[in-house]
Amino acid sequence: MADQAKTLPPDVARQVIDPHSYAEWDGLLDTFDRLRLESPVARIEPDDGKLFDPFWLVTRYEDVMRISKDNATFLNNPRPVVFSFRDAIEFSRQATGSDMLVDSLVVFDAPIHPKYRRLTQDWFMPRNLQKMEEEIRAIAHATVDRLVAAGPEVDFVKLVSGPYPLHVVMQILGVPEEDEPRMQMLTQQLFGGQDKDLSGTGLDQMTPEQVVQLVAGAVRTFEDYFAKLAEDRRANPTDDVASVIANAMVDGAPLPARDMAGYYIIVATAGHDTTSASTAGAMMALAQDPEQWARVKADRSLLPGIVEEAIRWTTPVQHFMRTAAEDVELGGQQIKKGDWLMINYVAANHDPAQFENPRKFDAARSPNRHLAFGAGAHQCLGLHLARMEMKILFETLLDRIECIELAGEPKRATSTFVGGLKTLPVRFVAS
Repeated sequence: MADQAKTLPPDVARQVIDPHSYAEWDGLLDTFDRLRLESPVARIEPDDGKLFDPFWLVTRYEDVMRISKDNATFLNNPRPVVFSFRDAIEFSRQATGSDMLVDSLVVFDAPIHPKYRRLTQDWFMPRNLQKMEEEIRAIAHATVDRLVAAGPEVDFVKLVSGPYPLHVVMQILGVPEEDEPRMQMLTQQLFGGQDKDLSGTGLDQMTPEQVVQLVAGAVRTFEDYFAKLAEDRRANPTDDVASVIANAMVDGAPLPARDMAGYYIIVATAGHDTTSASTAGAMMALAQDPEQWARVKADRSLLPGIVEEAIRWTTPVQHFMRTAAEDVELGGQQIKKGDWLMINYVAANHDPAQFENPRKFDAARSPNRHLAFGAGAHQCLGLHLARMEMKILFETLLDRIECIELAGEPKRATSTFVGGLKTLPVRFVAS
């Protein structure tokens, strides 16, 4: 029998949806630890009933995994797949006719989703990615060359973890190198619009309306850019992902313009920003633990464990939303058809029922069945690429850096959706 629904107090509700909470990591984890024990599936409602629609917060690993794998009961459509205020949803409807500013792989359900995913899935499988290994290794070497030249004290995010995965994914998309800074800024506005440093506004407390207008502007610029790229790839196809998308046929017809733009945008943005966050998280953990750096420098077989743990420990994609397709019981609560749910990956990846001492960075953690890439039909398309990029970069760093330590306080992004370190000051000695 389902328990009586518990609505969280306003201060806890605000913490869950406030982007500043995600910059204060330990306090947020404390809250999730308490909620997991007291009310693992809890109702969140706005103070005044106007700011946002009520939703269920899901914090337990087993519940988040269940939702992630059951794509028939828990839908990505028709409601927003990322937490949104009502003003933002209304703005999106007026601007695009959809509740989402971007229609991409992330928001589609079956039968559309598997058809679209198949278009590029083979491209991102390990067998095909092996063809890119030497090119990625060359990018890693050039990145570490710049690091060594700029040392001994640098911001690792600005110099390494930001530009390295960006350059890799832009090579995959066929975007010219001179356009990469523009792609970086647009990505930061799309995912980090709530952060004054990443959005480029300098505004510490933007209203939801200001944030969504900033994001919408970034989306329009992306759409214009990729429309031109697609036109070129239709006239002059190459072997890059941009050509696959531009010339794709589904059910005998080319992709609609909006869907094609969304496909480009998700590859261009999620393809590097999340890897950047995990890479910075790995470096922070190693810089805080000189003995672990020395161990992996001597024994590279430890590297895959460091990469995997960094992805769990950092959890760059912090949540997604789902909509119940039918009445269902979850975590002792009765979820009604049409209810909105937040599956919080930060909470799930720090669930002690699944991960012993979850706040500890443990490179030997096994098994490490984290949810940072999601699960089920919507599992991250680029997970093999992310692991490969990180492994190659850290092999290169370990070859060139003798020791490394923090040179200041790292700072996390102010963001409810995609998050991670925005600054990581380090001091190192080159080999």
